[in-house]
Amino acid sequence: MNTTDTKGAQGWNFDTTYRSLPKLFYTSQLPDPVAVPNLLVGNRALAEELGLDESIFSDEDTINSFAGNGTLPGSEPLAQAYAGHQFGHFNMLGDGRATLLGEHLTPQGTRVDVQLKGSGQTPYSRRGDGRAAVGPMLREYIISEAMHHLGIPTTRSLAVVSTGETVYREYPQRGAVLTRIAASHIRVGTFQFAAYRGSTEDLRTLADYTIARHFPELVGTENPYQMFLQEVVTRQAKLLAKWQLVGFIHGVMNTDNMALCGETIDYGPCAFMDSYNPATVFSSIDSNGRYAYQNQPDMALWNLTRFAETLLPLFHPDQAKAIPLAETILDTFRSTFTRAYDAGMRKKIGLFNQEEGDTELIGDLLDIMNTTESDYTNTFRNLASNKAPEFAEWNSRWIERLSRQENFQQEVIDLMNTHNPVIIARNHQVERALSLAARNDDLSLVNRLVEALQSPYDFCAKFADLYESPSTKNEHYRTFCGT
Repeated sequence: MNTTDTKGAQGWNFDTTYRSLPKLFYTSQLPDPVAVPNLLVGNRALAEELGLDESIFSDEDTINSFAGNGTLPGSEPLAQAYAGHQFGHFNMLGDGRATLLGEHLTPQGTRVDVQLKGSGQTPYSRRGDGRAAVGPMLREYIISEAMHHLGIPTTRSLAVVSTGETVYREYPQRGAVLTRIAASHIRVGTFQFAAYRGSTEDLRTLADYTIARHFPELVGTENPYQMFLQEVVTRQAKLLAKWQLVGFIHGVMNTDNMALCGETIDYGPCAFMDSYNPATVFSSIDSNGRYAYQNQPDMALWNLTRFAETLLPLFHPDQAKAIPLAETILDTFRSTFTRAYDAGMRKKIGLFNQEEGDTELIGDLLDIMNTTESDYTNTFRNLASNKAPEFAEWNSRWIERLSRQENFQQEVIDLMNTHNPVIIARNHQVERALSLAARNDDLSLVNRLVEALQSPYDFCAKFADLYESPSTKNEHYRTFCGT
């Protein structure tokens, strides 16, 4: 590991260990410079958490580095290689429009990746231009902040810088670069790349590195690779439960978009449901609904199965003996997910304990919400104040169930209000904010949204308009990956 002290006056403290891996896994790569860097947003709260001085958002050299015009002190930029199943089809991929500047150590000793997204072409760009647009980069900033404050593990956005250049998608757009912070960018697809292109020893080296970085308690244990798979399965099951509980739809759950550390990564065609419909799809390219809301847990298990396949040589040299070991671990996904999801749902309807009929009670509520096209977020939030008269029959069953608890009414209300957000990043509000920013250089609604999303469980009158359902149904709403 690189132990060189690279701590600068602004707090940067790079210690990039990814370069200890075989060069098969990366290419040294400087970001491509841009025409006119201009800071659009800077995440001051995140900077403070990282031990960085807020001067990074006013220092011209740092803003230039956020755009790719120069490098941060101590950084050693590279592009990572990985593979992935994209909508079920295997491809060799890599950082086609991203550059990992390096790993920053916070004052608390936490290690995080600092990555530029939209930083230009790399050897993995294939036919892409390596660039990103203002709208998609601000979308990632807004949604990742919403997820973080909802308590869902996620990558974060430190800064978005416009480039003064044009990128061409379905229409010409203003270019931008996002500075993304992640526990790491090691993905299922990283292991698929190792299994496809590398030797068993390359795979073992990658596994040992990932275990040491994210699961150090497993180092030196009897079956570290099996326990590694178990830990990843458990984290992903709990993450997916959190997604489902708030109505979040990722949109592109390809294996290259599943981070092994358990964070939500890649906010392309993602969105939160308005009206509850388990078949909801937001991605413009998901014509068959592979990654619909109701399919997300199954798709997570599918991805984990591909991950398990890469680890088989490390489980046992005889594949016939390795496969049952992997299957036993994968079989824990559904029970872990169900326990986490059911526990969260009970809290959303004010239940402190578990009874046999709870799953049916919750399922019946969701069926009614689907039939009545009820707003997912607001329906659950309004239950605490009994504002769901159309659910009369269900409501009487629910009240009868609550009566069997020993908790006071205010305790029930408090439990519900701390597990049912009053605000999500509403699609129509996000689109308004992105349109104002991209077309008019008006960041007022972006900043207002992010401020409101910092307290998702607390009602605030000045943000009441942001809590409302859209005036028209948006079941045909689609988002795009930005590439």
